[in-house]
Amino acid sequence: MRTVIIIPARYASTRYPGKPLVGLTGATGESRSLIERSWHAARSVAGVDAVFVATDDARIREAAEAFGAEVVMTAESCANGTERCADAIARMGVKPEIVVNLQGDAPLTPAWFVEALIKAMQDGATMATPVLRLTPETHARFVEDRRNGMVGGTTAVMDAKGRALYFSKEVLPYTGRSYGADETVPAFHHVGVYAYTPDALARYMAAGPCALEELEGLEQLRFLYHGIPITCVQVEARGREFWELNNPADVPRIEAVLAQEGIA
Repeated sequence: MRTVIIIPARYASTRYPGKPLVGLTGATGESRSLIERSWHAARSVAGVDAVFVATDDARIREAAEAFGAEVVMTAESCANGTERCADAIARMGVKPEIVVNLQGDAPLTPAWFVEALIKAMQDGATMATPVLRLTPETHARFVEDRRNGMVGGTTAVMDAKGRALYFSKEVLPYTGRSYGADETVPAFHHVGVYAYTPDALARYMAAGPCALEELEGLEQLRFLYHGIPITCVQVEARGREFWELNNPADVPRIEAVLAQEGIA
């Protein structure tokens, strides 16, 4: 297997326990779990040899196997999705050229986002992740969520060559203003998908946690802290609104997009 997608999923989320099994109603009125919708999103990506759900919870395993997913059971000690991907690869006994981590809270991830990451990896990146320029509306939502003490998404700050400088759950860069419909927002939403080489995953595991990732709760900061470059691949929404399931308030937002896009 040259390219695999792994969907890490855990039941005991601090912010939203049981999140992978939360039902999301699609355009036809049928409810499917978050993990199933994420699995369908992964299977729509071109150029992928296999898709696996990686979990340490029997309830998630049972639900995933029921809709046809291949499941890899991983250690309860995995602190984040990247560690779970590394553990899954080790337990599977394979070494693909590219490992894609499609986090299980992002069922609206378009296939072309992941395909762009795979292309960046084929072009020589050690690790890649997509970023999406915030629209004025989405920027306002991010700011409002933070004002209300909720995590509305993660932002990315990059250098002139598109390499990540920092990621934060705050809205960075701080501008202190709102934006009109015809304005360009100077901020980027970090989309929770990663692609790595197996060697980058091994370096990540060997390095161990750092203070920044623990403070922000963002696993990718360990790569930056230890000097492992992250290539930010700018992607286009093509009219689709992208939203992750971070809080219960995100459920109706995602369901609205499923209805709008005609996703069953």
